Amino acid sequence: MKADMQYILAIDQGTSGTKALVFDFEGQVHARGFVAVPCTHPRTGFVEQDPDLIYESVLQAVSSCLGAFEGESKDIAGVGISNQRETVVLWDAEGRPIVPAVSWQCQRSLAICDRFKREGRGPTIAEKTGLLIDPYFSGTKLVWLNENDEQVRSHIKAGTAHFGTVDSWLLHRLTGGTAYRTDYTNASRTMLFDLRNLAWDRELLADFGLQGLQLPEPHPSSFDFGASDFDGIFDRPVPIVSMIGDSHAAAVGEGCLSPGMGKATMGTGSSIMMNVGGKPLPATHGLVSTVCLATDQRIDYALEGIVISAGSTPSFLKEKLRLFDDFIEAERAFTEYDNGGVFFIPAFSGIGCPHWKYPGGAQIVGLNFSTSWQNVARAAYESIVYQIKDVISVMEGEAHVPLRELFVDGGLVQRPFLLQYLADTLNRPVSTLALSEISAAGAAVLAALKLGAISSLDAYRKTRVVARRVEPGAGVEAASRNHAQWLQWIGRL
Repeated sequence: MKADMQYILAIDQGTSGTKALVFDFEGQVHARGFVAVPCTHPRTGFVEQDPDLIYESVLQAVSSCLGAFEGESKDIAGVGISNQRETVVLWDAEGRPIVPAVSWQCQRSLAICDRFKREGRGPTIAEKTGLLIDPYFSGTKLVWLNENDEQVRSHIKAGTAHFGTVDSWLLHRLTGGTAYRTDYTNASRTMLFDLRNLAWDRELLADFGLQGLQLPEPHPSSFDFGASDFDGIFDRPVPIVSMIGDSHAAAVGEGCLSPGMGKATMGTGSSIMMNVGGKPLPATHGLVSTVCLATDQRIDYALEGIVISAGSTPSFLKEKLRLFDDFIEAERAFTEYDNGGVFFIPAFSGIGCPHWKYPGGAQIVGLNFSTSWQNVARAAYESIVYQIKDVISVMEGEAHVPLRELFVDGGLVQRPFLLQYLADTLNRPVSTLALSEISAAGAAVLAALKLGAISSLDAYRKTRVVARRVEPGAGVEAASRNHAQWLQWIGRL
């Protein structure tokens, strides 16, 4: 470690916890810290977090990370933040939380979404914000709070309710209340933001009854947001020079910097995002249109699709149906068996983009007397791939740009057989990076760009280390036939 080197502190504040990492300007990690953050479920469908605990987890993770760092804190040149998206935080004029943070996972605003759809608001919201009417996004959560919580309603009416996603809340606390800002990616997930004008939409705010709500200043993801000594952890204020939603940060970290480059986070569910260039595209076929990334020099847009059940499907077979004892057995079944004509429709909470069907539960179809548990296990894994394929197919059609390459991250990338089947089904290369903390890396890259430590995002893309690149193989034709059968079964739902 060179004595004169400088570093970036990257904070990745996620749903289950906060990571802090120290990166050098070449993208190498020199220290890590992690602190868990709990979620609470006060009622069925309600998911909340304590905003103060979120903030404390950041301080603890940073302290742990710097404790493991062999350099000195004075060598940290700047801070980048990536964060869980859509979660709603409301605080008063003194900076105190008014209510618990409403998680992106929370379904409390379902009835409000149904009401908005019946009132015919969908087309206007989609045209302005690029989003569907869904509890997933921040806007309907805010409407619910305003209509159902007297404390929130009185603060909004008085003009003392400050709204922010997690990035704004952290920035506000870290800067002692002096900075009240967000970035375009987080703003684009609120259902309150005009995607073309990159500004809060006052007409929507009025329609939602939120006229008195205070809103953070929106800026590019790479920007001089403020400075903080992290409650004394540093002996000087360190500039915070990037903020970005975690999925968008992953797109940056994986180098999805030109049209046709895509990323898929393969975890419990899956978020698929494809760069579509410098102009937003309409939100159709259950896709959403969103800001991909923004700097002083450029703004890229993306299409995004959500797969509701990905890794949760084989987990269900193991934990609930006890079809196999460990995932090694299931992986062996995948490589040694075909699906035997069996297809798993993982509609536990409905089938998401682009089908959006709610048939009343998951289904295993195509069973016969020769079906084995191995056929069912293989079908469960195949369902993950087919859903990603369906999302990408509509993305390609809407963007008029073919997918060039898909970068994948998340727990399921540890399954080589799954990556090969994905490459075969897409008939496109599928790649993973050597670094696992992709969102933190994206935030660090944007911070380094703002500090002038790298010349461009494209320069970074050339230096990132690809751990595995899987090309389509001998299974392309069989995968195509299987996917066609999958679509037939989906059509019968």
